[in-house]
Amino acid sequence: MDRITKENVLVTGGAGYIGSVLVRHLLEQGYTVTCLDDIRYGQNSLTVFSDNPNFNFIFGDVRDEQLLTKIILDFDVIIPLAAIVGMPASNARPDEAKSINTNSIELINNLRSPRQKIIFPNTNSGYGAKSGAIYCTEETPLEPISLYGKTKVEAEKTITSSGKDFIILRLATVFGFSPRMRTDLLVNDFVFKAMTDGYIVIYEKDFKRNYIHIKDVARCFEYCIRNFDSMKNQVYNVGLSEANISKAELAEKIKRHIPKFDIVYREIGEDPDKRNYIVSNEKIEKTGFKPMFSIDDGIKELIKCYPLLLKNNPFKNV
Repeated sequence: MDRITKENVLVTGGAGYIGSVLVRHLLEQGYTVTCLDDIRYGQNSLTVFSDNPNFNFIFGDVRDEQLLTKIILDFDVIIPLAAIVGMPASNARPDEAKSINTNSIELINNLRSPRQKIIFPNTNSGYGAKSGAIYCTEETPLEPISLYGKTKVEAEKTITSSGKDFIILRLATVFGFSPRMRTDLLVNDFVFKAMTDGYIVIYEKDFKRNYIHIKDVARCFEYCIRNFDSMKNQVYNVGLSEANISKAELAEKIKRHIPKFDIVYREIGEDPDKRNYIVSNEKIEKTGFKPMFSIDDGIKELIKCYPLLLKNNPFKNV
């Protein structure tokens, strides 16, 4: 039997937006996967795997030291996804954001043995409010402007300074369908507004961001597991190199798929999210990893999936 089928992976927060897609991908690739999650949002995104002998679920809190001490050494690979994600949620629950996003990572890192692989997902929002004209590489100083970004950057520092092997992935803004769907992410949000409201008002239209499809995120985690020895102890940006685009460019892309989408640009006013940066993904591409899915792929996918998610179909603009 190939070694890859023997690796036992722990995914904390595995019932979340990224986790639900990652768990499926890892199971399909032959891994044994255990999800640790407290199902705080009542999601049932993992029930489809109940009959899979390689899937296990542990109900619990990632901050529970007694629980983690009991289970953590059973795994070959740890992917700590559990987090209070995004600026609004972190600002609404700052104590939880700190304890889950930072302190729980410190706990996991302290409890794991040197033989265990950890692949930690940071966000490239840690690059903050750059000019939008200079490519951020992995050596660019991290200057997070939100509580969420700060908690994730602190967690990254905990791992990289511990003396244990790691891989850090600084993820671009994720888009695409997940069984635990999020409509607040920029691509997902813009498509949702195009399909429901039929219009959008955009402030600071030239602010740029990098993007990555959720399936490519799952592929990248698995790629890192397979290539851990050659990639370890490094930080990698993970995004679409052709998708360093502004909010205006994103909206215009969506309009090509949904022609009735009205886009209103406002020069007076501001977006509370001040992130403005472009990112170089050259480092991970040089290892051999390449994304497979474009923003247009994601837009078409979202147009199909949104009417299936709501009982009372409000999508009258498509």
